[in-house]
Amino acid sequence: MENSVGVRFKTAGKIYDFCCGAFILKTGDHVIVETENGMEFGTVATPPKPIEKKEGAPPLKRVYRQAAETDFDQMKKNADTEKKAFDFCRQCLQELQLGMNLFRTESNFDGTKLTFFFTAESRVDFRKLVKLLVKEFRTKIEMRQVGIRNQAKMCGGIGRCGRELCCAAFLTKFDPVSIRMAKHQGLSLNPTKISGVCGRLMCCLTFENDVYEKKETKENKDQRKG
Repeated sequence: MENSVGVRFKTAGKIYDFCCGAFILKTGDHVIVETENGMEFGTVATPPKPIEKKEGAPPLKRVYRQAAETDFDQMKKNADTEKKAFDFCRQCLQELQLGMNLFRTESNFDGTKLTFFFTAESRVDFRKLVKLLVKEFRTKIEMRQVGIRNQAKMCGGIGRCGRELCCAAFLTKFDPVSIRMAKHQGLSLNPTKISGVCGRLMCCLTFENDVYEKKETKENKDQRKG
């Protein structure tokens, strides 16, 4: 029977399952895995476990090998390329006067693709920008517009509680947040007091709301008994 491991590519990022074959891996090990976009560098987030084969499900991608010293050198090289690409793109944005807020650049593991993450108030025609980037770096370019919450997750920071942002530290997805949750928890309904650094309602309202609901349910049961 084959085993699978959960691999994470970014801090607080989604965990993907890969077949680890005969590799003996533990949480925290660095591995090179096969993905739809080629080989990628990841970190084992969950230990090996037997694969439960589901009928009709596609086979898992495989762990290609454990990371070597040369792979860490490649990651450092990618980081240098990302910085150069970010600075060059910012310069192009000023020259083209595009209404884009560029906040991050990422290179895939083998350096054949650069992804530029940005926020904008509306759709942006970045065709001229892409041509300049392709000419400069001679690689595949992807421009990805994301929401303000995704920007906060990718950039990180400190929340009003004094701790690292939940989205950057451990949240792997964004659940819907409502003002009703703040009211249910007895918090101020002043938007400036219940909003995070991203300007949206704080994510902690969602996962802390369950505690208040359970408490309210228990109190209602105790009252009925009384």
